[in-house]
Amino acid sequence: MMATTEEEQQMPVSLSVPASASFARPVRMLAANLAVLAGLSVDGVEDVRMAAEEAFVWCCATKPEACEVSFDVSGDALTMTFALGEAEPEDDQIATYAELILTAVCDECELDDEAHTLSLTLQKNVDALDV
Repeated sequence: MMATTEEEQQMPVSLSVPASASFARPVRMLAANLAVLAGLSVDGVEDVRMAAEEAFVWCCATKPEACEVSFDVSGDALTMTFALGEAEPEDDQIATYAELILTAVCDECELDDEAHTLSLTLQKNVDALDV
């Protein structure tokens, strides 16, 4: 596992990409790399990757000018906040499916309709090897 300093673990990171499916990969990859910095397990990193993908799809469906994502690595947790557009997804199944996945893999999943944000938090699980 990569050793990180406490300062590195508390740096906020922001990403702005066009709201287009072709930019899902950079969002997933950055999220996964930051999950490693947060010390999440291999399964936790996969959960972060999946959560980033679903949140990105949801974000794109709300038609923002760009997909703005802020990441906060803090101690043993990674929080991702997606700035959503103001449009309702044309296909209700997109939001329903994304919400189903996000509530299953995230420790916290909060949609703020007034602020047009979707915040996700995933925390490090204590494995038997960590004890």
